[in-house]
Amino acid sequence: MRSGVRANPMTVVVVVTMAALGLILGYLNKARCAVAPFDASGRSTMFDAIKDSSVCYSDIQFLWLGRDIDNHIFPYIHGAITSDGILTGGTVEYPVLSGLLMWLGAIPAHTDAQFLLTSALILAPFGLVTAWMLGRMAGWSALLWSIGPPLVMYAFHNWELPVVAAAVGAVFVMTLPMPLRRRAVLASVLLAIGFCLKLYPGALVLPLIAYVVTGGIDGRESADTVKGRWDIRGGLMVAGAAIGTVIAVNLPFAVLGYEGWRASFTFQSLRQADLTTNSIWYWGLRHFYISDQMTPDAYAEAEASFQDVVDVASPLLVFVAFALALWLGWRRAKVDGTYPWVAVSGSMLCGFMLLHKVHSPQYTLWLLPFLVLLRVPWGLVGAYLLVDLSMGIGVFKYFAALASGADAENEEFFVLVGVWGRALLLAVFFVLFIRARMRVPFPGETDGPSVISPRPATISLTTSPGQ
Repeated sequence: MRSGVRANPMTVVVVVTMAALGLILGYLNKARCAVAPFDASGRSTMFDAIKDSSVCYSDIQFLWLGRDIDNHIFPYIHGAITSDGILTGGTVEYPVLSGLLMWLGAIPAHTDAQFLLTSALILAPFGLVTAWMLGRMAGWSALLWSIGPPLVMYAFHNWELPVVAAAVGAVFVMTLPMPLRRRAVLASVLLAIGFCLKLYPGALVLPLIAYVVTGGIDGRESADTVKGRWDIRGGLMVAGAAIGTVIAVNLPFAVLGYEGWRASFTFQSLRQADLTTNSIWYWGLRHFYISDQMTPDAYAEAEASFQDVVDVASPLLVFVAFALALWLGWRRAKVDGTYPWVAVSGSMLCGFMLLHKVHSPQYTLWLLPFLVLLRVPWGLVGAYLLVDLSMGIGVFKYFAALASGADAENEEFFVLVGVWGRALLLAVFFVLFIRARMRVPFPGETDGPSVISPRPATISLTTSPGQ
């Protein structure tokens, strides 16, 4: 990765232009729920009436109320969480940088419609920058980001675009013509910033460390000062940069308002695997605990037992998936000579999305860049977009049917297609990503069958001591 991939400039222009169109359509879709008249709190009176049936719901508009966003309270500093799990005093349920973006979007707003608009204006540049970076790295494949249904459906569903830009930015930085350690430190800072937005990029620092420790492409990018097989110091620099960034961003909030800062993490830990989480835990495991014949007391006891199991099993299995992905990456490195940190990162994300107790619809935006960058069959990519569409539309139609008391059997079918279709394909991607190569290889990487490139024996992953 000594220099970035230089895609045809016209390709990049088209990718970014189409992303701009997708973002405009995404805003117009959500804005259907944010129309006059407004009540005294600034809430559109149409929101609750049509948010599910018209599939225009967004967390941005919903969270205008209930988190003191409408009162323009600076986040976390005066916040807390009640014994009932209610956030108060400006605390929101996301890490601090997302909370800051929410606060900034609310400054000029006096209604949920204005908050949606200003938030969209803040978020949209991150979507465009992501398109530009993907276009530079992957050429026409980046149109998957720009013109796929997920950008229209989820760009302004929540505050995902900045965290995706941070994660893609880390990959992009690794293509720049700089020494490996310097690139990796900058990438780790971006991943740490992503952690301070939505947590998941923090895990991607681990495969990046492995890539640096093993010397980058073919083990030949280590600094000249490295003696022996592993660049341990480089790996520690990457880890230190990530940890230092997280501390620098979070420390002011933790010092000035510890209770409010901690409350955001407490809220997430208390969240249950319920109907709104769209996870395999609710739609799969829960059926082994709950039945229609239960008394109210038995139901409450079974529900509590189910939640207790999920609270342990979900994070445990996520960590197992992370460890498995890292190990499989190591096995591939023994064959190719290069630790596949982007591929391992994608597999780790698949493990998280599959096994976490919450699988919000907009998480698809996290996955899209890996589908752009890594060479997996387009048929599987298309299948994932279809089942994701089944979930993204079906779940809101399902909520609308339940709320109206109508028969929701058809809507539930599409939800189940989405839940289990995504789960199956995430499991497939978990395996395929580890073996996948970049759609457009970075300079210095091979594109073809796995081979062991000639390199110094001192840094070879396959050379044992004494050979």
